[in-house]
Amino acid sequence: MPHTEARSAGAAAAPAVRVEGLTRTFGPLRAVDGLSFAVPPGELFGIVGPDGAGKTTTLRMLAGVLRPTSGAIELTGVDVVADPEAAKPHIAYMAQRFGLYEDLTVQENLDFYADLYRVPKAERPARLERLFAFSGLGEFRHRLAGKLSGGMKQKLSLSCALIHQPRVLLLDEPTFGVDPISRRELWLILHEMVAEGVTAIVSTAYLDEAERCDRVALLHQGRAVALDTPRALQRSLDGTLLEIRAPRPRAVRDALRALPFVWSAALFGDAVHALVAPGADEGALLEAVRRASEAEAEQVRIRPIEPSLEDVFIRRVGREAAGSEARHA
Repeated sequence: MPHTEARSAGAAAAPAVRVEGLTRTFGPLRAVDGLSFAVPPGELFGIVGPDGAGKTTTLRMLAGVLRPTSGAIELTGVDVVADPEAAKPHIAYMAQRFGLYEDLTVQENLDFYADLYRVPKAERPARLERLFAFSGLGEFRHRLAGKLSGGMKQKLSLSCALIHQPRVLLLDEPTFGVDPISRRELWLILHEMVAEGVTAIVSTAYLDEAERCDRVALLHQGRAVALDTPRALQRSLDGTLLEIRAPRPRAVRDALRALPFVWSAALFGDAVHALVAPGADEGALLEAVRRASEAEAEQVRIRPIEPSLEDVFIRRVGREAAGSEARHA
């Protein structure tokens, strides 16, 4: 559940994270293109998009491990571009791939990170007890990290990131390749941290996960095509969204894309989601579906549905592509 109270309280304070005009190029590739956003203290902010959208590059720049080509980054009042080392005591960066020491135990990894961040020895027992309590790793403290499951490895990575009690968490696809139960547990841990005032920026390619965030930036080819609360983005979708179930869904999708009143059509499992303009010709739509699916009318099911973030993303990317074509025409 989004942390609306934390967001409202933090909105009046100076941003915990501020990004303006952030750009990063790799030769001719513009991986991040003029990205701007501000995250107040205690907000769970999502950077959402498919592979290649610029999520990891953005987080690496925020963490101070990759220098931007241009733009400004400020974390907890520190200019990250000018002085990345000054920001590091206040942040924790958890990369997508497991980066801990597999030949060390859970306890030894945590001790190592406590040493690295110079956590006072008198404070360590209480911090470790709390980390073990919410991660469930206490009974595995003597197990080698390399012998943990994927979900437990991610929880260990998160625990190591939290050992110095950072003010800002930067998590790059923390649930990538993790089983559904562990995904849920990781999000519960994250929500607990945010509820206590930690600011978290999380990248994910899972749009259903993004709905857990207070606000999200939808990225496409390094650009933000939308930035708002998940609910506001879902409500922003114009037209009517229809779920269409019929035989041969790929053929149905292609047929619908040819209709002038269908703004977008995409596969969702074995169904098609079609965004249609107000006043769409329902008879023509049904006939197109029937012909494409080679089915009788009674085999076709069409119903209006509430849009998901994925529906919003598909629509916004379509608009962005159309705008790009118009600019280069």
